[in-house]
Amino acid sequence: MTFTLGEDVRVADRPHDGHHRTPGYLKGKRGRIVRAHDTFRNPETRAYGEDGLPGLRLYLVEFESGELWPSRAKARDRVHADLFEHWLVRAS
Repeated sequence: MTFTLGEDVRVADRPHDGHHRTPGYLKGKRGRIVRAHDTFRNPETRAYGEDGLPGLRLYLVEFESGELWPSRAKARDRVHADLFEHWLVRAS
């Protein structure tokens, strides 16, 4: 799956035991793709001695702070996070 700039996505809200690079406070939240980085080896499998292949696309995703903290957010504040493609789904 490949996402395009400006596309709305949601961070998968699935359990994951062990090492992963997706912050828990972003799981299930809606954001927008603002940059597509290169493809990198999967750090989640490399942490356990595997080669991390095939590589995964890394995206910069922007979240409105109100999506993350509805009661404390300021309208103009944003949070940016680099997230691997396998943690993202198209927002509906």
